[in-house]
Amino acid sequence: MASPGTRAPIRISAEHARRYLVLRHLLAPPRALPREPASVLRVVDRLGSLQFDPLDIAGRNHDLVLAARIGGYRRAWTDDLLYRDRALFEAYNKGLSLLPIAELPWYRVSWDRARRRHEAATFVEHAALVDELLTRVRTQGPLSSIDVAPRPAIDWYWRPTNQVRAILEALGEAGILGLARREGNRRVYDLAERLFPVALLAERHGEREQRAHKLLSRYRAHGLLGRSGGAELWSGTQPAKLLPGEPPVDPPPATRPELLADLLAAGSLVPVAVDGIRGDRFVPAADLLFLDQAAAELAAGLPPGGQPPGVTFLAPLDPLAWDRDLLRSLFGFDYVWEVYVPAARRRWGYYVLPVLFGDRLVGRIEPRLERAAGGTRILRVIDLWWEAAVDPVAEPGLVPALAAALEAHRAFGGATRMVLPRTARHRPLARALRAG
Repeated sequence: MASPGTRAPIRISAEHARRYLVLRHLLAPPRALPREPASVLRVVDRLGSLQFDPLDIAGRNHDLVLAARIGGYRRAWTDDLLYRDRALFEAYNKGLSLLPIAELPWYRVSWDRARRRHEAATFVEHAALVDELLTRVRTQGPLSSIDVAPRPAIDWYWRPTNQVRAILEALGEAGILGLARREGNRRVYDLAERLFPVALLAERHGEREQRAHKLLSRYRAHGLLGRSGGAELWSGTQPAKLLPGEPPVDPPPATRPELLADLLAAGSLVPVAVDGIRGDRFVPAADLLFLDQAAAELAAGLPPGGQPPGVTFLAPLDPLAWDRDLLRSLFGFDYVWEVYVPAARRRWGYYVLPVLFGDRLVGRIEPRLERAAGGTRILRVIDLWWEAAVDPVAEPGLVPALAAALEAHRAFGGATRMVLPRTARHRPLARALRAG
């Protein structure tokens, strides 16, 4: 019998793969998890990692991910789990991410790498300010950049930044400070040992083990990644570049293909071949039951999850949408998040979300939560675009499912009313939604 590392791939159809993905992503049907904070932990337990982005146009990215899966989701639940209960914490995984606190020791590699980098340069060059800020935090408690008189700006990543803000950020990257809370997008820092359990801070694993865990987290979050894809999929899983003057590591750090081989040999991942998709894909071993469920549903002619297909709007950085190449080849859906694309070059719009209907990606929507007179909020749908084969009014079940998704988004955003596009091409859909 072949070992887990050499087993032949499980062959499945593209339809099977699509159904598997929506089932294991808790989207069959959407918003099916109970209206309670515990559902946030259930999503994080399933996906392992939620990417954080501060833009709040239709909701922050991680809130959109959760609102797609939890009925009546409230963003305060996640904030409490992060900054009050400490069941979650922020760290760099695929970008800044929300992670379960129990996994903190497996993500120290980012802290340790940043600490080596900053101790070789930033903390030496700004030693007096480092000492001042740490002393203030120790003696006076949590601190933000506006609690200290600003200092001259320094070059910091992609732009000049107030020295105080930069050094606090560096201390946070190094794991010396952690986030006590956020005030809007302003970070308030405290000593890591005041925020996180001492036993977790003391627990250590080798760098290879930690990087293998980070690599596994990408497969856990998405569910069907391959060996390649956009560089952002794999950030933090490659060996760190040596600092100037840093001696070479002997033996050299493991490469990503070597770490993938480790995960396959351990049986953590199972290879899958999808009809029409080049190259093997890999399913977390814990998710094989969803492959079986998908096969049983398709054989019985059932809709996803055995329920009438629902509609939800996927966050731009929803793990299901991470692999843009797979969206094109498996779902026939070309998605580019155009928020950083100049307006004149946008094909769709600024903050556009994919529309999922059952196990199909059928269109795009650009919703905005806007402030109105008197402090009330409006959910304004700037535009909708449907795939060529989709007539939203004629598609069975789509209009009521879309109405439910829009109402759920209105409630999530605390909006008192909703405004639909008034252009001629949207009038048939708008009439159908209002009639429903």
